[in-house]
Amino acid sequence: MHCARLVAAALLLSGAIAGAASDAETRKIQALLAGVERLDATFVRNGKTYDAKTAAEFLRRKWKANDADVATAKDFIEKIASKSSTSGKPYLIRFKDGREVQSGEYLRAELAKLEVPP
Repeated sequence: MHCARLVAAALLLSGAIAGAASDAETRKIQALLAGVERLDATFVRNGKTYDAKTAAEFLRRKWKANDADVATAKDFIEKIASKSSTSGKPYLIRFKDGREVQSGEYLRAELAKLEVPP
């Protein structure tokens, strides 16, 4: 019985560690969020609009609530920052010129810039 508890605890712990983002990936996610916060754009989530700072804070909270599912910045984009988990609708970024881009598309492009070696 004692051995079974140790094995169960080890499996739970290893799962939690496996899902957590490394320091390097966490820095990429934080850089993406900082970029979102600085955008001069409106964010559309489930038909409602939000300013950039509010959108970034929402994504931070959603990431924190689901951090075990996010091991990489790509996971963050796909699982947290691309679409509503309640409606399935994509998040949109509406720029001042009226152009709209799905947030996942925008963030993948920004991540590619971050990952280019200096």
